[in-house]
Amino acid sequence: MKKIVVLLFIFTSIASHGQDKLWTLEECVNYALDNNITIKQNELDLQNSELNKKDAFGNFMPSLNASATHSWNIGLNQDPVTFDAVNSTTRNLSGGLSSSVDIYTGLRNLNQLRRSNLEILASQYQLDNMKDNISLSVANAFLQILFNKEQLKVLNAQQEITLEELQRTKDLVDAGSIPRGDLLEVRATIASQEQQVVNAENAILLSKISLAQLLLIEDYENFDIIDTEYQVPPSSVLNESPEAIIAKAKETRYDMKIAQNNSEIAEYNLKIAKGAIQPSLRGSYSFGTNYFNSQLFDTPVFEDQVSDNKSHSFSLNLSIPIFNGFSVKNNIKRSKINVERTKFQLEQASLDLETNVYQAYNDAKGTLKAYEAAQETLAAREEAFNYSKERYDVGMLNAFDFSQSKNRLEAAQSEVVRTKYDHIFKLKVLEFYFGIPITKIN
Repeated sequence: MKKIVVLLFIFTSIASHGQDKLWTLEECVNYALDNNITIKQNELDLQNSELNKKDAFGNFMPSLNASATHSWNIGLNQDPVTFDAVNSTTRNLSGGLSSSVDIYTGLRNLNQLRRSNLEILASQYQLDNMKDNISLSVANAFLQILFNKEQLKVLNAQQEITLEELQRTKDLVDAGSIPRGDLLEVRATIASQEQQVVNAENAILLSKISLAQLLLIEDYENFDIIDTEYQVPPSSVLNESPEAIIAKAKETRYDMKIAQNNSEIAEYNLKIAKGAIQPSLRGSYSFGTNYFNSQLFDTPVFEDQVSDNKSHSFSLNLSIPIFNGFSVKNNIKRSKINVERTKFQLEQASLDLETNVYQAYNDAKGTLKAYEAAQETLAAREEAFNYSKERYDVGMLNAFDFSQSKNRLEAAQSEVVRTKYDHIFKLKVLEFYFGIPITKIN
């Protein structure tokens, strides 16, 4: 019985520990990268590109095929000695090997192999780019939870202040120092704050569900992140010029690498298309033998016939394209058009990257200024609230004006929280363009 109790205690402790797990940003990002369906699909695309390379490499290798035929002929046959037509039952067994290899194909095989290497690189870039995008989405969802939690803390703190003032207001009303309407005003404020707390709690729940869905976690109720007081992290990236960040982004960002890679693939597609107008040369070799048996005639033994009936064949096949319904020329023209298109796409990707970096740089600078301004406003609101509280406590300020002072303080506190997490995310986006991984907030 004691053993059962101990086992139940251990199991309960383990289950409780699993439910109490608090996720860090790094754990959320790593889990998303390991389980995201889109990433898994891109990994399959990479595997498919690697198979395409094996196909391209196989084009350089000779083909080798074996064949065998066993047949019976009942009725009119030709005498292998007199060549007369006679009725008999004959059996024939033949077999052989054949091999062929491309000697020259207008360098198409070589260009296809080089293109396949670029396709593998393109698939890897696509996979890495998707991982970066997922990481950004996870970081945004993670910071949204932190923002909602701090917002709830602000509301709870304000509600505690109001509850303390409720008793103080009752005492002043009972003493006849202030009218009863002030008490009703405080109670209305408490009711409004309770509603705000409920809304804030719902916002936390919805943001947790959003992140859990992004991670493909179904246990929404027990999913939570580490509740830590995060500060604005120091970052040297704001000391860099936009031009330096753009130069770094062009070296590290995968969307630029993808555009460059696609342009190179288009060049090889053009070379492959041009190869179709060149002559191709193919070499072939075949070996065969057969065995013949008849009920009417004495036939040599199997081994002798197989040895005596051996044959070898060598051939070279030269193909010169002359006219193929404009298909070859049209394919070349299409490839040229695609080369130009990918050049424009590369140029557009460069322009988009510059625009995004300038936007991220200005956003990070702007949100930092907004955060600093919100802190200054909060300091001023706190002084004003303390002054209002002193006047309210001695009956020199009515409940409505005091409530307005608290509302302004609450708005200032909320604005500090909002601008702080807005700046943290915008800073992470800028660091992302500078090649700094998104794993930690502080």
